[in-house]
Amino acid sequence: MSTQDAALPSAPPVRGPAPRLLIVRAPYYRDVIDGLTAGAVRILNEVSATHEILDVAGAYELPQAIRLVLRGDQRFDGFVALGCIIRGETDHYDFICKATMDGMMNVSLQFGLCTGTGLLTCDTLAQAEARSGQDGFNKGAEAASAALKQIDAARRFGAA
Repeated sequence: MSTQDAALPSAPPVRGPAPRLLIVRAPYYRDVIDGLTAGAVRILNEVSATHEILDVAGAYELPQAIRLVLRGDQRFDGFVALGCIIRGETDHYDFICKATMDGMMNVSLQFGLCTGTGLLTCDTLAQAEARSGQDGFNKGAEAASAALKQIDAARRFGAA
């Protein structure tokens, strides 16, 4: 299947009022992250969700930023984390990928958060671009859909 053959994902149904989400993104690879963001926003708009965007320095800071937001007065139903790490010539890639994903899982579990993670971990920029285009393979759209499914589950079982 080519990237042009994939159907665009659509938003899952979410019970209750329109959700409010924070998109936390690490725009080191600006074009890739803008593509992921466009995919996420398209999904959120389908369910009339409101959202804000917070840019952070890098992928490593994604879970840290979500934790900092939780310390403030902001109330979000869910979070979408977007980033891109491309393998280089050092071990940096392995450490940052693992630490970021562990951090996302830890903050999600510790605070019972509804999250969707669109962290691209690719060997090349071309691979990242293929996963951030406006087609059925957009991982930002998938991350937003995952967050919405979590929000719906939390509402269904009284956890929201």
